[in-house]
Amino acid sequence: MGQHIHIPTSRTQCIGGYLAQPEGKPKGGIVVVQEIFGVTAHIRSVADRFAAAGYTAIAPAFFDHLESWLELDYDEVGMARGKALVYELGLDRPLEDVASAAESIASSGKVGVAGYCWGGTIALLAALRLGLPAVSYYGARNVPFLVETPKAPVMFHFGENDASIPPEAVAQHREQLPQMDTFVYPGAGHAFNRDGDPHYHEPSATLAWQRTLAFFDQQLAGA
Repeated sequence: MGQHIHIPTSRTQCIGGYLAQPEGKPKGGIVVVQEIFGVTAHIRSVADRFAAAGYTAIAPAFFDHLESWLELDYDEVGMARGKALVYELGLDRPLEDVASAAESIASSGKVGVAGYCWGGTIALLAALRLGLPAVSYYGARNVPFLVETPKAPVMFHFGENDASIPPEAVAQHREQLPQMDTFVYPGAGHAFNRDGDPHYHEPSATLAWQRTLAFFDQQLAGA
């Protein structure tokens, strides 16, 4: 369904991206923000699913700033490399890329952001600083930014059994952003939305997807 494209950024370098377009007139646009493993088959499938739901979806390849179209394996080596890469990237550059990606699909209508793991925190920052409605899936780096005043609504999804995000961290989301929806899924761990992976938890992924689409239908499509 999708295709690889190039996205101009606020800096001199273009980066790659995966673009999935719906049939007919789009409801809006969604920037899909990767985990620490790159724009993998899973992230591309998420973009395809948003397109099937009526949205233009684009997944920027942030790692292109460091190495072209890099996809890492979901193992200890890939995790270590991914952590090093996102540390080198920081947060400002990916957030600028989200803004550039959103601008590139602005003709589709209002634009939101959906992010996963590391991307869940980028999604939160997009709501806080860019004013883009966002859905943050298991963002383990969210807590330091919860003191900021959001410029747009944000929805949070967490797995109850996520060892990287303790219950007290989830509680901080509810305490500091009580006006936002924070959902916790029993029986689910980290990366519960990553289909085709041992971490996948189908009941939680399905319910979170329904809530995510309802959020974007309200925030972007005005349903």
